[in-house]
Amino acid sequence: MSDTQRPLALVTGASAGIGAELAGELARHGHDLILAARSVRPMEALAAEVRGLGVEATVIPIDLSKAGAAAALAQDIESRGLTVDVLINNAGLGALGRFDRIDPARVGEMLQVNVAALTELTRLLLPGMVARRRGKIMMVASVAAFQPGPHMAVYFASKAYVLSLGEALAHELRGTGVSVTVLCPGATATNFFTVAGADNTMIAHRLRRMMPADGVARLGYRALAAGKPVIVTGASNRVLALLGRFAPHWVSLRVAELLMSAE
Repeated sequence: MSDTQRPLALVTGASAGIGAELAGELARHGHDLILAARSVRPMEALAAEVRGLGVEATVIPIDLSKAGAAAALAQDIESRGLTVDVLINNAGLGALGRFDRIDPARVGEMLQVNVAALTELTRLLLPGMVARRRGKIMMVASVAAFQPGPHMAVYFASKAYVLSLGEALAHELRGTGVSVTVLCPGATATNFFTVAGADNTMIAHRLRRMMPADGVARLGYRALAAGKPVIVTGASNRVLALLGRFAPHWVSLRVAELLMSAE
């Protein structure tokens, strides 16, 4: 890359929350942007804001819960003559409830966004990065990735997949010029709990001091820039991650069940 060429970052789920804040961090650190999500208006507002910083921003409406959407997004980017240097796999969905009572369509959407689209998009864009011997990939998982989660079983399991995949790819890609970072935030002040139907859970009610999305994004960007394989944001979340990995399963299962139960 020449000294005058700005790296181009693709951010999925860029319309709100952590995704929008990560896009802002990337823009402030000299990246041009491709913003991809379902909601167009917030992305257009964000694009207008970062263009004021001299950033080139492209908005691509896409619903990654649809089969084939990741391939369509990659093809759209290629057809525009754009080359992605940084991939931020941020799009994600959650749903609260006992597994047998959740709408099967919602389960399918979670798996499509959290697992299938993330994997497919990474697989499509990674070979070019390796060939150019430069690139960075971030996969947004969660502190939920470190343990099973009753009442949000599919969400927790999907994030465990993201963490496992990201750690394995980071190891595989050593020496290629491409780094992989898995961002694992805890409860964050976004609309996640509302969209997931979890506003009445103990975790949503009790955690009055959730980390703001911009704080998560700052820590995530620093880890991405440094090529750190895994970043868990916040001291309390690091404790939860350790407990999830090393505490007896019956303990972590009961704690997760309590946190995701309605008050």
